[in-house]
Amino acid sequence: MSIGGPLRRVMGGRDPGEEHRVSTPLELLFDLTFVVAVSQAASQLHHALAEDDLGPGLAGYAAVFFAIWWAWMNFTWFASAYDTDDVLYRLLTLVQMGGVLVLASGVEDAFDGDFALVVAGYVIMRVALIAQWLRAAAEHPAGRPGAFRYAAGVAVVQAGWIARLWAAGVWEPVTFVALVAAELAVPAWAEARGNPTNWHPGHIAERYGLFTIIVLGEVILGTQSAVRAAVTDRGLSAPVLLIAIGGLLLVFALWWIYFTGADGGLTTLRTALTWGYGHYFVFASLAALGAGLEAALETTEHHAHLTERGAGLAVAVPVVVVLAVLGLLHRLTGTGAVGHGPLVAGGALAVLALGFSPPVLGLGGAVLGMGLAVALTLAANIAVLRRRTGGQGAARGATSPVS
Repeated sequence: MSIGGPLRRVMGGRDPGEEHRVSTPLELLFDLTFVVAVSQAASQLHHALAEDDLGPGLAGYAAVFFAIWWAWMNFTWFASAYDTDDVLYRLLTLVQMGGVLVLASGVEDAFDGDFALVVAGYVIMRVALIAQWLRAAAEHPAGRPGAFRYAAGVAVVQAGWIARLWAAGVWEPVTFVALVAAELAVPAWAEARGNPTNWHPGHIAERYGLFTIIVLGEVILGTQSAVRAAVTDRGLSAPVLLIAIGGLLLVFALWWIYFTGADGGLTTLRTALTWGYGHYFVFASLAALGAGLEAALETTEHHAHLTERGAGLAVAVPVVVVLAVLGLLHRLTGTGAVGHGPLVAGGALAVLALGFSPPVLGLGGAVLGMGLAVALTLAANIAVLRRRTGGQGAARGATSPVS
């Protein structure tokens, strides 16, 4: 490789069976720009929870997080198939990184109903991706039909997002749902005919795992900042300490659940798309967990308009969603610490019940109880996996969930 990377490489499809395929430094740098966007979305959700403005807050969060997740996912899958790491590829990735930062700058406005800056950032990212797909079509004859369909599909939907800026009244949610459906349909349509895109199953799994760790890091950072603010204001209290311990236990147990278990495989396009699309709920819920923990800490210090039960549910509901979705995805791919479906369901129900319990247990006791419930769910599933595999598999600890 030349100094600073090659000037130009032909964009041919990469080998989906390539050994030792790992995330590149450019992909890791790209992910860091999304840290900013995720942090902004979680911060605005935290403020909405603290003000007990749940409906509009959740709607804004779901919309903004879709843009964040979908742009990241599309880059990730394209890179898995066509990463040339030459100058043009790097420069187009730089444009997408700039789009992420523009989008992040517009998150606060989006929660107030103004999506102009978010759409601008999103379109910048998508235009750069269209250029990448057109380059792939020009330089990779075997993948040309699919690459052209991707470019055309992405371009049409972006025109729809721009036109939606003038939608008003009932047409705002209607057009949003329609455009989300169109975005999700593009990969299935593009891959429907001809040669499939040469994405690498192990590389895709690693990329999702790394982004999961990034989001969990945001949860830890946001919670630590809220704990520090509470301690600075009134000193360390028992509820603050219990929430901090319970929050850390939740993060660690959910990480362990995600990364533990026997290796499996994204063997078909349908399985891969289900895995990828399901991660919207995983990523969004993990980031929402951080917002819930921050809101819970503010509630204990009487700095929020949220009730204790509302704060408990703000922590419990994201955890329940993560457990439910990971349970389904890991059953689909034969991975993860899901030894028995009812054990996962039981753990989720216990966490939900604890979300209603702050009037009895106190908010700190409820959050600590949730952490213990998820830890017990993990332990029970690992015990089943150990028995099923004779002590192997689950004993390997944290591994890539799909390879």
